[in-house]
Amino acid sequence: MEVTIATTPIRDLVVLEHQIFEDSRGFFMEVFRKDIFADHGLPVDFPQVNHSASVKGVVRGLHFQWDPPMGKLMRVTRGAALLVAVDIRKGSPTLGRWHGEEVTAQNKKQVWAPAGFARGFCVLSDVAEIQYQCTGIYNAAGESGILWNDPQIGIDWPADSPQLSEKDQKAQTLAEWQNTKESDAFRY
Repeated sequence: MEVTIATTPIRDLVVLEHQIFEDSRGFFMEVFRKDIFADHGLPVDFPQVNHSASVKGVVRGLHFQWDPPMGKLMRVTRGAALLVAVDIRKGSPTLGRWHGEEVTAQNKKQVWAPAGFARGFCVLSDVAEIQYQCTGIYNAAGESGILWNDPQIGIDWPADSPQLSEKDQKAQTLAEWQNTKESDAFRY
């Protein structure tokens, strides 16, 4: 497996591009190999894998989990989406900065956002399916979110009036999160 790991302007947030073998039958790619991930300092233990489908204009996020701290390796298996990660680590020089990556079923990129990042996406195609390999088991009591349109962050979402869950509409701002004792779980 050949993988290119591209850094982003935010430390620890990376984009992976894999070698893809294509011919008239279709394609083949190795999505994960423990040895190669370990060689690049990426996690090798993903005890939970999630898969979602959403329609065009849906924004999900910005979600994170502090107990246990959860990182996510995200990819699009159908359609296209803007995958976004926001640095929410206390003391980080890039606190509140975001990075978005257009990921499609065709380009087969993956985005790794470790614990200490709030993650979300906006669907660009008629339908998109997203898979997340998670470094922790979901714990409703230890998860939260940051408001998708927090002006302190200023994400340039490609949807004027996105479809949102009630939970995402009522999420806290980054400033509110930074004033909680739970935010101490993510120190830079």
